[in-house]
Parts: sequence; C-alpha cells; structure tokens
Amino acid sequence: QIELAEFGGDSVQAGGSLTLSCSASGFRAVGYCMGWFRQVSGREREVVARLYTGGGSIYYGDSAKGRFTVSLDNAKNTLALQMDNVKPDDTGMYYCAAESSRSENYCTHWTNAYGYWGQGTQVTVSP
Repeated sequence: QIELAEFGGDSVQAGGSLTLSCSASGFRAVGYCMGWFRQVSGREREVVARLYTGGGSIYYGDSAKGRFTVSLDNAKNTLALQMDNVKPDDTGMYYCAAESSRSENYCTHWTNAYGYWGQGTQVTVSP
C-alpha cells in the first residue's frame, strides 16, 4: 500500500525560504508521477510542480516558476520542494501526490490523475 507523508510546513515571513519533504513508501511499479500540489483559500487545488521518478523534464506551475525547486531522492523515496522568496499568496495546504506510470509521457499536472495523496502540510507566509 502506497503511503505519502509530508513534512516541513511552517510559518515564515515573506521573502524567506522553506523546504517541504514528502516521504513515500510502498512503491512497487516501474515508475511514478509525483508532484506537489497546494490548496489556497478560495481556490481549486493546483499543481506546484511535478516530475517522473524515472527522470525527464520537470513541470512547474505558474506560481512556482523561478522561486520553487522540486527534487527527488530515489534512494530514499523522498520528494522535496525548496521554496524561496515566498509570498503571502503562497499560504495554503501543500500536498504530495503520486500515481504509477510506465512513462513520463503519461504524467500530467491535473489533480484527478493522481490516486495517492498525503495528508498535507500547512504553509503560512506573513507579510
């Protein structure tokens, strides 16, 4: 059974940095699409960044481009999100998600494509 657990959410001032981690267990397939998503107040859950565990390109949502960096430690099954120059608009619940896939080509940034989700970790950015 696949389980995802997020860590690292905190309160931080605007302009600061924060690193989120997602620990994954139960992976058995050849590869997985993995991503960070967030839900901010009044908005639909949206992609922050996503990648494929077998390598390839990384997709960043518009809110993350130029400020956030996603990385994967395959040996530890850990997905990290480095958040720099955070803004109050980044406040929200951040979720790790995964779905098995034989190829990077099947990875998308749509939330309904992911069947496994963590419980989320709260990020609060103050002005």
